Amino acid sequence: MESWDVSGLDVEAHKPRILASGDAARVIALQLPAGETLQEHEVHERTWLVVLEGQLEILAGESGSVTGSAGMLAEFAPGEAHEVRAKADTRLLLFLAPWPGDGHPGAMSLEEKAHVRERASERAES
Repeated sequence: MESWDVSGLDVEAHKPRILASGDAARVIALQLPAGETLQEHEVHERTWLVVLEGQLEILAGESGSVTGSAGMLAEFAPGEAHEVRAKADTRLLLFLAPWPGDGHPGAMSLEEKAHVRERASERAES
């Protein structure tokens, strides 16, 4: 068994810390300084975000936006676009499952990766 005291977890800004990673899930601690944004993105895995300290705003397409502080839990479906904005210095945990999710580059064969790169190049040229 492994355990962490997440209330006192030391995480530097811009240096996500992977706490655990296996086939079932990945857990990442992240420090987001006040005023910074994780620009709109989506991931291949189902994701749970837990605010440990600070305050942030989450914008999630049709779901709208929500502001939360320590204790807030948010869930995103695989492929759901979202943006995270730190209203104050914020420490959070991300749980991604399964790891890696379907379509994640880490779960793709070399042939699948080549196909994705080719499609991306075609889109960039058009």
